[in-house]
Amino acid sequence: MRIAVIGAGAVGCYYGAKLLRAGHDVTLVGRQTHVDAINARGLRFESAEFDGFIPAKAVTQIADLAPPDLVLFAVKSGDTDSSAAALKPVLKANSIVLSLQNGVDNPQRLRAILSQPVIAAAVYVASEMPAAGHVKHNGRGELIIGASSESEALAKLLCDASVPTAVADNIDAVQWSKLINNCAYNALSAVAGIAYGEMFKVQGVPDIVTNAVTECLAVARACGVSLPPDLLDKTLALAASMPLQQSSTSQDLARGKPSEIDFLNGFIVRKGLEHGIPTPTNHALQVMVKLVERSGSRRS
Repeated sequence: MRIAVIGAGAVGCYYGAKLLRAGHDVTLVGRQTHVDAINARGLRFESAEFDGFIPAKAVTQIADLAPPDLVLFAVKSGDTDSSAAALKPVLKANSIVLSLQNGVDNPQRLRAILSQPVIAAAVYVASEMPAAGHVKHNGRGELIIGASSESEALAKLLCDASVPTAVADNIDAVQWSKLINNCAYNALSAVAGIAYGEMFKVQGVPDIVTNAVTECLAVARACGVSLPPDLLDKTLALAASMPLQQSSTSQDLARGKPSEIDFLNGFIVRKGLEHGIPTPTNHALQVMVKLVERSGSRRS
């Protein structure tokens, strides 16, 4: 299958590497430094079961792609609209677009621009880009994708590439659960540049996480989304299960890249305003990250 990865960062390169190893024709679209490194020596994939270079193709412009059968859409939420507009003339009528993005509204934004099938996904992988053209897998890697006429075949393709994939009838609830985890952890990890385990050793952090999640749950109910009753307990337990993980927002700030905080805690703040629900903790977390972005104090 011909596959394009739009947004060849830590998530895009991880799943691109898995599909490359399964024998698919994969082209990565990313930043010039990554593209140059990948075209020069291949994509370096570092994981527990494999560490080496995989021959791969990479380009910097979506317009340079051959029409793909499947698109893994992994750009930052702030780039969704512009990247979708650039992708539109490249697609075939039956191309499938799988959104591997944070937040909950990217699939809807994609569908407003593209006529092809767009499938939402919740992504559970810990990965990073330690160097140009080098993706490192730190844990997990499963996907949950939304139900559609194409989803079962897509799930099989991904499972055959050693990407555990399940199809969910209620993908909105799955994505909201992931969003709430991000709202609870990303900003705190990012501002301090600290992993989840160490973060929870600081007095008051569990209280902040609890407040943020409680606000998110109230907003979700107002939006008509039904979530598991034990979601708060599961969110609090996440630090113990991923003690060494830093958030994607933390990785963005360390690299001097714009964060997605406006589409995480900021999304909750906006929806809270629409429904008259106070969200002071999420607002404070959003502003904290914006201040660090402005100062550049986390930039390495």
